Amino acid sequence: MTDLSPAADAVLDAYMDNCGWLDGPLQRDYQCVAAVLRTVADQVTPEVYFAYTGHGDWDHGREARNDEVREAILAIANELEFINEEDALVIAVETKVQ
Repeated sequence: MTDLSPAADAVLDAYMDNCGWLDGPLQRDYQCVAAVLRTVADQVTPEVYFAYTGHGDWDHGREARNDEVREAILAIANELEFINEEDALVIAVETKVQ
């Protein structure tokens, strides 16, 4: 079974707490959360980001931070998106048992 990272687990928990635990989380839930995270990454930390404050070190730092945040969001999305159906069902059962 695939264990989720703490970040991916927290995101999935927030999604399921607000959307219900009717029959999941199932693979489609993971894919939905991943799609939302990809949109967040595009809106909040665009792939092409240039800072123009006129201060080279400051601009470079802002651009690097944008890249770090974007990579972190997309890493969580990748982790959730590629959970297979079998692992999703195991996680759902384990979560309901706790």
